[in-house]
Amino acid sequence: MSFTLTQIFLLGVGYLSLLFACGWLVEKDWLPKRLVRHPLIYILALGMYASAWAFYGSFGMAERYGYGYLTYYLGIAGAFVLAPVLLLPLLRLTRTYQLTSLPDLLAFRYRSRWVGMLVTLGLLFASMPLLALQIQAIGDVIHLLTNESSPYHLAFVFCAVITLFAILFGARHISLQERHESLLVAIALESLVKLVAFLLLGGVALFTVFGGFEGLESWLATHGDTLAASVQPLEDNQWRTLLLLFVATAVSMPHIFHIIFTENPSEDALMQATWMLPLFLLLLALPVPVIYWAHQALQSTLPIEYASLSLGGYWSLLSFIAGLAAASGTIIVMTLALAPMVLNHLVLTVYQPPAKFDIYYWLVWMRRLLIASLIFIAYLVYLVLSVKHDLATLGLTAFIGTLQFLPGILALLYWPAANRKGLLAGLTVGFGIWFIGLGLPLMFGVTELHWPGGVIPLLGMDDWYQVTLVSITLNILIFILISLTTEPSEEEKIGAQACSQDSLLHSKRLQLKARNSADFIRFLSIPLGQTTAQQEVQRALKELSLHEQDARPYALRRLRDRIQANLSGMMGPAVAQELIDRYLPWKSSDNGNDDDIHFVERHLEDYRTRLTGMAKELDKLRRHHRQTLLYLPVGICTLGRDQEVLMWNHAMEKLTGICGEEVIGSRIRHLPAPWNQLLDSFLAEERQQVYRQALELEKGHLWLSLHKARLDDPVALMGGTVLLVEDQSDVKHLEDELIHNERLASIGRLAAGVAHEIGNPVTGISSLAQNLKYDAEDPETVRETSLQILQLTQRITRIVQSLVSFSHAGRHKDKQQQFEAVNLASTLDEAINLISLSPKGRHRFYQNLCPQDLYIQGDAQRLIQVFVNLIANARDATHEEGQITCTGKLQGSEAWIEIHDDGCGIASEELEHLFDPFYTTKEAGEGTGLGLALVYSIVEEHSGQIHAISPSPLLGKGSCFQCRFPLSPNLANQEIPDDHESYSDR
Repeated sequence: MSFTLTQIFLLGVGYLSLLFACGWLVEKDWLPKRLVRHPLIYILALGMYASAWAFYGSFGMAERYGYGYLTYYLGIAGAFVLAPVLLLPLLRLTRTYQLTSLPDLLAFRYRSRWVGMLVTLGLLFASMPLLALQIQAIGDVIHLLTNESSPYHLAFVFCAVITLFAILFGARHISLQERHESLLVAIALESLVKLVAFLLLGGVALFTVFGGFEGLESWLATHGDTLAASVQPLEDNQWRTLLLLFVATAVSMPHIFHIIFTENPSEDALMQATWMLPLFLLLLALPVPVIYWAHQALQSTLPIEYASLSLGGYWSLLSFIAGLAAASGTIIVMTLALAPMVLNHLVLTVYQPPAKFDIYYWLVWMRRLLIASLIFIAYLVYLVLSVKHDLATLGLTAFIGTLQFLPGILALLYWPAANRKGLLAGLTVGFGIWFIGLGLPLMFGVTELHWPGGVIPLLGMDDWYQVTLVSITLNILIFILISLTTEPSEEEKIGAQACSQDSLLHSKRLQLKARNSADFIRFLSIPLGQTTAQQEVQRALKELSLHEQDARPYALRRLRDRIQANLSGMMGPAVAQELIDRYLPWKSSDNGNDDDIHFVERHLEDYRTRLTGMAKELDKLRRHHRQTLLYLPVGICTLGRDQEVLMWNHAMEKLTGICGEEVIGSRIRHLPAPWNQLLDSFLAEERQQVYRQALELEKGHLWLSLHKARLDDPVALMGGTVLLVEDQSDVKHLEDELIHNERLASIGRLAAGVAHEIGNPVTGISSLAQNLKYDAEDPETVRETSLQILQLTQRITRIVQSLVSFSHAGRHKDKQQQFEAVNLASTLDEAINLISLSPKGRHRFYQNLCPQDLYIQGDAQRLIQVFVNLIANARDATHEEGQITCTGKLQGSEAWIEIHDDGCGIASEELEHLFDPFYTTKEAGEGTGLGLALVYSIVEEHSGQIHAISPSPLLGKGSCFQCRFPLSPNLANQEIPDDHESYSDR
């Protein structure tokens, strides 16, 4: 049955209109998203692999190699079986770094524009025979169905319609990185049409031509030997070579790469495809031998590639629709994949639009122009080759060409030592042999090559096995040899680290010259223009959930990486990296060589589900240690060498009120006040710890103990500092109350002594007042007596004030305590005065040998409390007429106060426990064991130290308590008040 051109045209346009309608429904969101994004849509779209070469060319393979045609289906199925070690790592790379094509991937790994250009050119030349094959299949079928002598014009019309579809649904929007859901659904529909049509044609051939399975079996029994004699079975090496050839198509053919990686919705969808796609291909391969046998049984004169047309009638129209679906899908996706390659790696390398252009629209229109140009070039190739070669020849030529990229892809994942020189050399040799062995005979009909050593016969496709073997072998050998004998650059090492399996690209803690997102926009507006730069920065901020005011170095590094990844998807990784390195450069810094720990932690969390074996166990240990640090009740902050915050645990969040996510990656000096001044000043000090540093906040006072440790050990590869911040406020308040209670107890013990001390001057005052009435007539005597009364009254006042001050000192105040200059000799005198008031303390010999010009910064009343406790202990340790000597001296940058007694001394085993709370050497009921513990706290509060020594080095017996306080710089000597009464000889 013959059909007219008009009928075929209307049928073809009607089918393509159905695709338009399907894509339009998706664009309008009239189809449920659950359906559009279902993994089955992605898997059916992968069926685009079965192009017109599979639908028509498989019959030519079956006639030539018998069951060898199955290598086409088994090869791609094998690639998906290897998905966990081949496809999945590549998917993660392309998704992480926004790589949309094979040239992008190889240029990113080998850090070279030349690699991107060579791979793009290689894919262009290798893909053109496959594109021409699709057009030739459509043209030949039209010619066979209409008996028209020149089907080229109608083939051109179909190319124009397919171009329109590719532009509308593949390069329609300004956003050049989104998944083309409308295109994916349309391609899935085409795959479904192919499968159903092919199975129907196989069923028609089986039951119409042979009458069922029994008829087929009978026919094969009769003609099987004849068919077997006409077939050239593949040798084992040829089988393996063809399988390798079709395995490589999964990662080397542009349209397959585009569907598998660029249009991929999720890793789960890819893993489901590992068994569903082989099942789809198996169903598609089943009708091939049945239709081929039907063609032989009908003794059809049609070319073997178009065996499905031999069924005749309307079944030939179904064959046309299935072939059109296979060819159109391949042309659309192939050109959509090739256009951005040419744009990114050929056009943009020689010409970049000025900033005054709208970059988005320029890129979109360039892509549209390239899509139309590529289809037109493929049409021209079809005009040249269609009369010379069959479909199987064109397909194998294309597949052998793209096989040359397989070594570079495998090295990208599993051989970090590979470099660009080896890759370029290997590809050049491999493509040279492919072009000489297959390209020259295919394009120009050359049958022999003359060279100084003789003549090389070129057999074309008859020599496909030898050409494949020699080209890929020399490609691999030269690649390996040059990579082993040359050193990769530093950039290549970074690329290898990023692409190696289970490896991370460790971001460095470098600092950008741009200080905020506004600087990003200002710098990027030079190459991109103000509007485009602002849109790209805002887009990256939104994707990272960052605020535009966030100026943390870590946040800016993430923003830079995200912008580079986004531009890489639009312009290619080579152009994007050059643009970002030029306009968003790093500052040169000696502290920028450390890995970004937070970046590593975040990526390890992403990789956690993929780890196995020892790596999984080590990750569990890492997570346990990190959780331990995060939930410790002590504030922990880790810093890099440049004082960038790397860790901020939950206790620090609670203590400071600053969220860890907000502070990670910032500098200490950029923290909110007053924490920035507190921590920054502590880091600048030489002291490793500060005990009870007062900090004033709006909600009240905090008393903090600060500790730091430098990570300068060689084992600490990343260096830096660890800060511990402990809230001592509750302990401080409790100790203040204990000190106050201890003072009140001391006052009780001193009550009798106070009464005695006050009684003597009161008696004197009474006597002098009685004498006044007798001396009233002598003014001089009255004046002298009045002065004596005044002195005695001042003595009483001083005793009372000492007791009052002593009783109130130590109680917690609401405002921050301010240290002042304290004269140590005066405080010792005051302490001796108070101890002397008690009856028990009167019968001791006290001596104060402290210099009168010795000052420190501190709280006088708290220091008096220290000396009262120490002198009281010395008093209790001595007998009547015992000697207690207080000395003071300068020792380097410290003031030393020593209190010696000639008492019973302290046992050596008790010295280390003296300052423990509730530890006492006195009899039960005579001491609480808190006195020396409070003394220790007060001395530490003054940044001092206290030690107990027995026997006393000054007296040769008894004991000595030595207090060391840091000297107060630039303190002027203060005069001792005139009314100061010394007890040094008391």
